[in-house]
Amino acid sequence: MKAKYAKEFFCFPDICIMCVLFLISFGFLIPNLTSIGPWIAFASGMAAYSAAEYFTHRFLFHIKTPKNPFLLKLIKRLHYDHHVNPNNLHLLFLPVWYTLPNMAIAGAIAYFLTSSLVTTNAFIAGVMVFLLFYEWKHYIAHRPVQPVSPWGRWMKKVHLWHHFKNENYWYGVTNPLYDWALGTFEDHKKVELSQTARNLEKRGK
Repeated sequence: MKAKYAKEFFCFPDICIMCVLFLISFGFLIPNLTSIGPWIAFASGMAAYSAAEYFTHRFLFHIKTPKNPFLLKLIKRLHYDHHVNPNNLHLLFLPVWYTLPNMAIAGAIAYFLTSSLVTTNAFIAGVMVFLLFYEWKHYIAHRPVQPVSPWGRWMKKVHLWHHFKNENYWYGVTNPLYDWALGTFEDHKKVELSQTARNLEKRGK
């Protein structure tokens, strides 16, 4: 059963593309792993995506319903429709047309700050590996799979509170660090059931 879901995950086009890009990036990185600099850049990329996971989810994907038809269509595809149909794989994963431009911008900033292709590549490799980790944890949260570790089972439960209890809490998918730090983690028993958790477009109406 687990092999079935692993195959489903890694064979999904957007995930497959990101895996190939990560392997290429990491392949170029391997000869430089004897020094500490690339490792620091790699870890920095992972940390950057960990932060982006929370802040993008909270402040972009849960933005107030846009009135502009194009922006509304965009945000519906990126996240609103995922709340309507949370188990639909085509709405579960971030599309490459969104991910790749954002990684290009991150890479340009990293190169501007370091003037090093090696450091930039290491940073982007870190971003990609954490992105894939995020996508896996998000996938597991929405599929009938029991995570192996108690931590994984708890994080799955927390994410489902976000979808089915109240969309204004529990934005972290891989970890609750930013939720704890920024006041969006609460005991689910003390949080009211939201009538718009399954339809973000209806908020404020």
